[in-house]
Amino acid sequence: MTATAAAETLRDQFLLDPDVVFLNHGSYGACPKPVFDRYQWWQRELERQPVDFLGRRSDDLLDAARAEVAAYVGADADDLVFVTNATSGLNVIARSLPLGPGDEILTTDHEYGALNLTWEHVCAKTGARYVHHPIPLPVTTAEELVASFWSRVTPRTKAIFLSHITSVTALILPVAEICRRAREAGILTIVDGAHVPGQIPLDLGALGADIYAGNCHKWLCAPKGSAFLYVRPEHQSAVEALVVSWGWARRPGFVGRNQWQGTRDIAAFLATPDAIAFQAEHDWPAVRARCHDLATEVRDRICARFALPPVQPAGPGWYAQMVVAPLPVPPGDEAVALQRRLYDRHRIEVPLTRHDDQAMVRVSVQGYNTAEELDLLVDALGEELPGHTEAH
Repeated sequence: MTATAAAETLRDQFLLDPDVVFLNHGSYGACPKPVFDRYQWWQRELERQPVDFLGRRSDDLLDAARAEVAAYVGADADDLVFVTNATSGLNVIARSLPLGPGDEILTTDHEYGALNLTWEHVCAKTGARYVHHPIPLPVTTAEELVASFWSRVTPRTKAIFLSHITSVTALILPVAEICRRAREAGILTIVDGAHVPGQIPLDLGALGADIYAGNCHKWLCAPKGSAFLYVRPEHQSAVEALVVSWGWARRPGFVGRNQWQGTRDIAAFLATPDAIAFQAEHDWPAVRARCHDLATEVRDRICARFALPPVQPAGPGWYAQMVVAPLPVPPGDEAVALQRRLYDRHRIEVPLTRHDDQAMVRVSVQGYNTAEELDLLVDALGEELPGHTEAH
């Protein structure tokens, strides 16, 4: 089967609008039909006998689903709980930390905006400081990045917060080495893995982060509203919950406090093992490899068309299925207008992002995407940005 045929076969498994070139899987993900069917089956189970489902069965059902997700990410089931998204899970952590005046949370200038708002809010209330260490583009080597970042650690550094894969720049950061150094220094590490599960292999035991939050509804293709929060055992007693409900008393401990949040639809959590099974059935390591190759190709073509250097070295160490390429437009209104034209005129769903003064297009390549769709993006950018230098 050709690569295009394989992608088209997978496309038939998804509910996506066939009239849209969907190159933005990274924002909210997309759920395969059989996984979505299972999700709706669980919703019907809930509605068939709500008292039995939520009052008697939910703990055992969640425990079983949680165990499968934990095995998938290399963690113990008792160290992981379901949350609706990574941002929610990291809010649990930010609001649980005993911060005070002078404490510092060290981060990068590549972090997700919603989490920047979270930490700024918490620091404003506690008197702590949220310290952004700049990582200039283009990046060079992992060793240089780690050394530069670590130079900003001070005796006031209470915790390190950073993304495993950044949202705006799609970089895979060398978090394992930073976590190793932090553990030696006695500094808490908090990792935003929103884009990781399903896009790159994840082994939380080997990674060494103290706290990790990952989305299942993005690259793992689970239904919307499925994510997890992982906390190493020695930190669990300090982790509270955003909602104090019956779980606080009925099942003491990290899992109990955070698993029972009152009446809510848990179907997305329960269908997540089906997303894991779907990817296993479709040889997802091969899918990821094909998507990475396409991501590299489209990055190189966009950079060549506008005679702009890439912001990251080639290879799976720096990016996987999601990649950014710089564009010759200023960030701001002009970039927003370009993104709108790409959708309105060409029916291409793709985001434009920015880092400092550089506008970039962030391309997500999922198993259902074809090389022909990436051709349409490159051609559309050339049409919408005429007059810019093109390398030959």
